[in-house]
Amino acid sequence: MKTEELEQQNNLDFEPFYEALEDDPKLLAEALEILLDMVDFEPTSIKKVALYIKEDSQNLYNEIVELYKSTQDKGNTPSCCGGH
Repeated sequence: MKTEELEQQNNLDFEPFYEALEDDPKLLAEALEILLDMVDFEPTSIKKVALYIKEDSQNLYNEIVELYKSTQDKGNTPSCCGGH
C-alpha cells in the first residue's frame, strides 16, 4: 500500500512537468537535448533510449532514420558540388 502511495505521489509531482513539455515545443526540445547529453556517455543508455523510441514511437523512429539517411546522402556528395 505504501509503495502504491509513493508511486502515485511521484507521478503527481511530475504532471506539471509533463504538461509543460506538451505545451511548449521549445521546452521539449531543450529537455530532449539534456536527455541526449546525459545518455551520450553511456552506450547502454543510448541503446535503451533508441529501443524505447523504436518500440513506442514508430513515427519518431522513422523520422530519425530518414533524417540520418538524408545527412548520409549529403555527406557522400563530392566536395566540388557542395552537397546542394
